Amino acid sequence: MNPTDIPPVLVTGATGRVGRVVIDRLLDAGVPVRALTRRAEAAATLPAQVEVFTGDLTVPESLDPALRGAGAVFLVWTAPPRTAAAVVDRLAAHVRRVVFLSSPHRTPHPFFQQPNPMAVLHADIERLIAATGLESTILRPGMFASNALAWWAPAIRAGETVRWPYGTAESAPVDDRDIAAVAARTLHRSGYAGGDYVLTGPESLTQAAQVDVIGDVLGRRIAYEEMTPDAFRSPWEGTPAGPAVDMLLAAWSAAVGQPAYLTTTVADILGTAPRTFRQWAADHATAFTEGSA
Repeated sequence: MNPTDIPPVLVTGATGRVGRVVIDRLLDAGVPVRALTRRAEAAATLPAQVEVFTGDLTVPESLDPALRGAGAVFLVWTAPPRTAAAVVDRLAAHVRRVVFLSSPHRTPHPFFQQPNPMAVLHADIERLIAATGLESTILRPGMFASNALAWWAPAIRAGETVRWPYGTAESAPVDDRDIAAVAARTLHRSGYAGGDYVLTGPESLTQAAQVDVIGDVLGRRIAYEEMTPDAFRSPWEGTPAGPAVDMLLAAWSAAVGQPAYLTTTVADILGTAPRTFRQWAADHATAFTEGSA
């Protein structure tokens, strides 16, 4: 089949850490790609082959030009919940299938069972999608490996001690590139409609061990100091990030003494083993030594 015979895939969150790589993987597979961005200038960061549309999930009708003629949508919800129903209705009116980047809120592990607004939002969007009859695939990545850039890179670059709560809490960090590769595969190949996939990295690591891995990759010891939950929470109280901080603290607290939940989904879908946290850290080593993460 010629690329001109393949309906384009619309990628929302097109400049984000997963969506941007989804675009590359789709192009590698010969799939025409459309990108939805909130700012027209974002087109400069995308490959020339990508058809860029300006739109906003908070303005559902702004999606219509990007959706007309598309075959599938990669949906990353990056807006307040109030327009979710209208957006999903528009998807159903234009496309055949959707791959939704959700979270493992159904997973029977204490780490993922903490009540939080994001889990509620994701569950609501999943119900909206199911009610439309759209062909859908739900992707549920666990902890992103790239969180280490936001959490620990500033202190590591400055040569400071990493101060963090619940150092013994375990997770299985999954490489953003593996999430994107799975998303691209399920968007352009058949056999994944109705799929519900939890994506994890291949190993259970405590947070302190993850910092040690980064130190090994950099060839130096990184000091780690346990921080109290209250000290961690204090700077965020009363800010928009407060609920997310509370969610993380609750999840880490519940995960202490519990090996992380592991799946083989990445390998099952891609036919290759998921990247380890060490591989991720080696590929991003310069982010821990220079520049901004």
